[in-house]
Amino acid sequence: MIKVINPGLQTTIQDYGRIGFYEVGMPPSGAMDKYSYRASNLLVGNDENAAVLEITYMGPVLEFQQDVTVAIAGGEIPPKINDQYVPMWETLEVKAGDVLSFDFVKQGARVYLAVAGGIEVPLIMESRSTYTLCGIGGFEGRPLQAGDHLKIGNANQSKIAIGTRISDELIPVFSKTNEIRVVVGLCSYRLTEESKKRFFSIDWTVTTEANRVGYRFKGERLNFVEREQPFGAGSNPSNVVDLGYPIGSIQVPDGVEPIALLNDAVTGGGYATICTIISTDLDKMAQIKTNEKVRFVAVDINEALEARKLYKDKINQMKKQVLGQIGGINHG
Repeated sequence: MIKVINPGLQTTIQDYGRIGFYEVGMPPSGAMDKYSYRASNLLVGNDENAAVLEITYMGPVLEFQQDVTVAIAGGEIPPKINDQYVPMWETLEVKAGDVLSFDFVKQGARVYLAVAGGIEVPLIMESRSTYTLCGIGGFEGRPLQAGDHLKIGNANQSKIAIGTRISDELIPVFSKTNEIRVVVGLCSYRLTEESKKRFFSIDWTVTTEANRVGYRFKGERLNFVEREQPFGAGSNPSNVVDLGYPIGSIQVPDGVEPIALLNDAVTGGGYATICTIISTDLDKMAQIKTNEKVRFVAVDINEALEARKLYKDKINQMKKQVLGQIGGINHG
């Protein structure tokens, strides 16, 4: 068991996500930074879909009540065991009675704490991920609270040697200024040509409204082409008859403050989506904090697929690096 002494700002249980239920209005939830999530599970020998703790901005204080192997990956929120700093992106040993805590966030926004065997909570729609807006999944459908006791699971795992580490060239570098690649559409034609150009030429600032549902940006007002209000759509030029919203899609209600919809967002609505963040850059988006800068860069589908290929290559390099010394793992 793990006892939660202090829950931190927003600590939830997440796995890879609740995949396959979008059509009934259920978003995937799951780890926002999939690369760091995967790294943490690899380093403790877990199945790739094992449940971990996603920690945002301010880390929790956790007391371990059994010996266990752990790993922490993601943004730079320095961890400490019994008040002694320990490395991230490395397999660590925790003894019964040890207390894990975290220093102030330095770079990035989220870290992932994996425990050998995974965090044991019920499967809801084939996932252990927390979706707080509906109060399902994870630990009672909510962020952790002081006094919670988390059960460590018995999921299949491979024995990873203490001190196993992801090499520096495979560890992401986090910055306060970021380029995020997007594919333009579905409704970019609703923007004026000048506003389309401006969207890609200015640095947007992340507002305080930046969470698992979505990120809102401030910069300047964008203008939509005037049109006759269609039946079933709102009166504002940014309204359309309802669309499905892919994860990463960007809308601009009334032309003010674009919103990037993320893992816990609604699955559809009546605002024009002008572009969608490519899958590989969703990890980077998850590590951006309030007041940091984002510039959007348009790419075509072939460039997006090439980026995905390079991303998968990095994942495979990471797997080979960690698993090569033990001869394999159950991927489940």
